[in-house]
Amino acid sequence: ASSPDEEWPEVEKAEKLARGAALKWASGVFYRPEKLEGLGQYRSREMQRNSSIQSRLKSTVQSYLEGVSAGLEQLQSAAQEVQSVCQDLGAARWALLESADRFQDLQQMRALMAEHVQLASVVQVLPQLFSVHEVFSHTLQLLHGQHLLEAHAELMMVEHLRDDILSQLHLRGLSSAQAIVLSYFSGLQELNESLAKQLWDIVGSSLRLVREDPVLFVTAVRIIEREEKIDDTLLLEATFLPPGRPKGWRQKFYHILQETITGAHFHTTHMDAEGPGLARHLAALKRDIVSDLRVVKDLMVQCVPAHYNILSVCTATYHQALTSHLQNILQEDLDKQALFLLLEWVLCVYHSPEMMGHPDLLPEVDVSSLGPLMSPELVDQTERKYVVKVKASVLEWMQRTLEVEFKEWFRDEEPEMDHQGFFQSALPVIVMQMLNENIQVASLITDSLQQKVYNMALEELEAFLCRLREALVQCGKEHQKDRTTPKYYVSYLLAVLNNNLALSSSVSSLHPDTTLREVPTSLQAALDRTQKKACQLLLEEVLLDLKPLCQQLPSHKWLSGSQLVTSMCEVIDKYVKDFSRVRKPVFMLLLAESELLVTSQYLRALMQKRMVCKSAEERRQLCHRLLQDVTQLRELFCGLGLDQSQQSLEAVFALRELICLKDPALLSLEVLGFVTKYPDVSDEHISTLLDLRGDVSKEVRHIVLEMMAQHPQVLPESYRPIFSTILVPAPELPFCLRKGKCA
Repeated sequence: ASSPDEEWPEVEKAEKLARGAALKWASGVFYRPEKLEGLGQYRSREMQRNSSIQSRLKSTVQSYLEGVSAGLEQLQSAAQEVQSVCQDLGAARWALLESADRFQDLQQMRALMAEHVQLASVVQVLPQLFSVHEVFSHTLQLLHGQHLLEAHAELMMVEHLRDDILSQLHLRGLSSAQAIVLSYFSGLQELNESLAKQLWDIVGSSLRLVREDPVLFVTAVRIIEREEKIDDTLLLEATFLPPGRPKGWRQKFYHILQETITGAHFHTTHMDAEGPGLARHLAALKRDIVSDLRVVKDLMVQCVPAHYNILSVCTATYHQALTSHLQNILQEDLDKQALFLLLEWVLCVYHSPEMMGHPDLLPEVDVSSLGPLMSPELVDQTERKYVVKVKASVLEWMQRTLEVEFKEWFRDEEPEMDHQGFFQSALPVIVMQMLNENIQVASLITDSLQQKVYNMALEELEAFLCRLREALVQCGKEHQKDRTTPKYYVSYLLAVLNNNLALSSSVSSLHPDTTLREVPTSLQAALDRTQKKACQLLLEEVLLDLKPLCQQLPSHKWLSGSQLVTSMCEVIDKYVKDFSRVRKPVFMLLLAESELLVTSQYLRALMQKRMVCKSAEERRQLCHRLLQDVTQLRELFCGLGLDQSQQSLEAVFALRELICLKDPALLSLEVLGFVTKYPDVSDEHISTLLDLRGDVSKEVRHIVLEMMAQHPQVLPESYRPIFSTILVPAPELPFCLRKGKCA
């Protein structure tokens, strides 16, 4: 036999660990001699603790042993009971096997019992089946008397009877018999249709009924809810679905309500495309929609279950119907006013406190989650249509304004004057007021529409200025035919210039953004071209009066003393007095251009080869006459307000120096200085001047022209051309043949 230590090695290991732990503890406690005095106390305390532990161990082992003993007794008792049950089951099995033949006799009894149950069920429903047609008649009478709840209760009873029979037939696989049942209950279809018709008539009149007789509407809703519950129950069972189910009357309720709303307000056969007609239609829509939603919010909501969300449904229906309706309206050829009203109604009125933001509808009615009535693309398209209509209107209005203006030019009266005495007409005020009004009207809708109208206004103003220039040209042609027509030709040209200035100063005020007041480049160019054309016509008028005088010089009569320049001064003075009726920027421009015109005409006359100085005395007289004429002209223009530094008459003084030079050999230097100062002078101009002197040899002429060829000039950007506009007559070519007959 093995020793206890071999059987329980854990005990030996535990004892060793305990001894080691005790030794470690003792060495820690008694490492000093004085601690040995308490050894007896430690021994006594440890003996007591060991005794306590041993007693607890004994108690635990005793309890464990008692439990094991009780368990063994119970197992023995259970084994005996199991053996007894097995014996009883065996006996029962033998008893069943002996009685199996007797169960076959009970099968017929079972079939008879089932048949009896069926016959009992049929007997129970026979009274109801026999009364079905009577119930049909009574239910129909109830419907005609609008006793809807009672009628529906009887209808449900008959339907339940029919469905119960059909369900039983379905479960027993007797599908062929279902046709007989359906034929017997065929009157249900008529009753259902009659009830449904009344219900949908009530729903179609719901907005009126909830104000006048809400009981009828509530009755209809209760019936619909009953049918919905029956539908839900049958769908959940999912074993047999009777014919006509599910009825889906709640969805039909929503459908009828939406059709009623749409048909009442949005099914118009013809839409008036004119502004007043559309305004009345939109005003009626706003009034009716707000009124209907008030009724729904205050009355109808109380008549239907909360899960109907009737206010949200009606709000969404109106919103969607409006969206489609507005798209249909936009298919029409709307005029300018109608398009504006439509944009204003959609973008401003619809969400305002006048309509969907009405205090009586908030906060329950919220269309912000339903999206815009018109998509951004459709809004942009409609704005463009509106701008096209406005453009056509502006074009027509401007054309009439220009026609009136053109007729006024031919009046026998001077144009009106402002408080400062400047000529003017009503044209700039009319044009700017018209454009500004359209821009301001567009600002009531959106910034994008305002910007579109502003861009259109600038384009039309530019086109108008082009037509105005064409009208000026036409007027100028009429005046060329007869200088007495128009009578006040110059005055009206001056009025045009003042009008052009007024337009130029007013254009910037049209811009929607007050911080951006720059005039577009193309429009400024059109304004400049209009001003240039009017100035050109005025200078042409001045030229017509100057030409006869300039054609008389140079001549010997002019050399000896003449009033030609005095007459020219009188012409200039007369026109400048007229020019004083135009505002200062243009007045100074006309004055400078008139001075340039006088200078160029004077120089052109000198270069027409009408005379050649035959002696030094004639050259002296020519220089003297040039000095007197140019001095007189310079003093005139200085007196009129044109500074000497701005005058081009200095060119005549410089030309005089070329003629007054006594030694022709020095001409090359003088000409070089002259050409440097006036780089637009050509060889022909210099050659003509040398001819005018009458004392220049071919050699000197060759030297001068050669010098010019060696020193080509480039026109500075700021240079004001003088000679480039003066044409020199072509020299006469020598004819080589004699005047006699040809051989």
